[in-house]
Amino acid sequence: MSEPHATSEPHEMTDEELHELAAKQVAMGEVRGAPASDPVNVPMIRHWLTAMGDANPAYLERGLAPPAMAQVWTMPGLRSTAKDRSPVDDLMAALNANGYTGVVATNCEQTYHRYARVGERLVPATRFTDLVGPKRTALGVGFFATWTITWYSEEEPVAEMLFRVLKFRPVTGRENEERAAYPLRPAVNQDTAFFWDGVRDGELRIQTCADCGELRHPPGPMCPQCRSANRTHTVARGIGTLYSYVVHHHPPVPGRDTPFVVGVVELPEGVRMVGNVVDCPIEEVGAGMPLRVTYRQMDDRLVLPMWAPREP
Repeated sequence: MSEPHATSEPHEMTDEELHELAAKQVAMGEVRGAPASDPVNVPMIRHWLTAMGDANPAYLERGLAPPAMAQVWTMPGLRSTAKDRSPVDDLMAALNANGYTGVVATNCEQTYHRYARVGERLVPATRFTDLVGPKRTALGVGFFATWTITWYSEEEPVAEMLFRVLKFRPVTGRENEERAAYPLRPAVNQDTAFFWDGVRDGELRIQTCADCGELRHPPGPMCPQCRSANRTHTVARGIGTLYSYVVHHHPPVPGRDTPFVVGVVELPEGVRMVGNVVDCPIEEVGAGMPLRVTYRQMDDRLVLPMWAPREP
């Protein structure tokens, strides 16, 4: 296990330098922290079970901790000033120094290898894994940072947690004034939520059959190829070709100024997608023109994917 390296005070960095710093943090590998202040103990387990409304007697009877308590054992106290350095700290400081001061957790995935036992003193180890961005999101432009914490009892892993946050630049001044809600909001359901989640993260996602791999758009509950209801998604490259289009003049559309172009875009992944063609004079729009996806903030909550010209 490697040890964290001391760094200088954070300063303003380019996006490339932020990614270079992230690569260095990844290269540090897994960095061990200090052992938990207290061993796994019955009073804390009892308090947890009461707070969670968990009446399962097996934990206390067998001297085992609920798996979801893994992080509890190594969290600093309310007034604690001591903190282990980890591969995450320098990168978070650099993002803050570059104006990405907002933070929101986006993913938390836990894996349990075994129960922690009463009397064990767990040790956390942190591994930084990924930095993605900058991406335009509904909260603002930001970076997605991902790391994994593994809790060990001596050398045996007990549990691990993947944690991802969005570090974003909060909007200020007039940008912070609430916009009127865009009137043409898309319908979001269990079949389409993944797509709109991707748009908010700056990704163009295509639904994919988890069994046969068939791609489909618009999303649906069942694969038209093999009839499987198992589904996942892939992230498209974000480029395409204008397959066909119409120029809308009338009637008026709430939230839009006429005329505007609605196109069917053919993606190299093999599906077609409907969207507005923007950043191009209407008289220059034509079938076959190469396009790239762009994301437009329509109000404080809604981001829509649109299509702009690109170099062939």
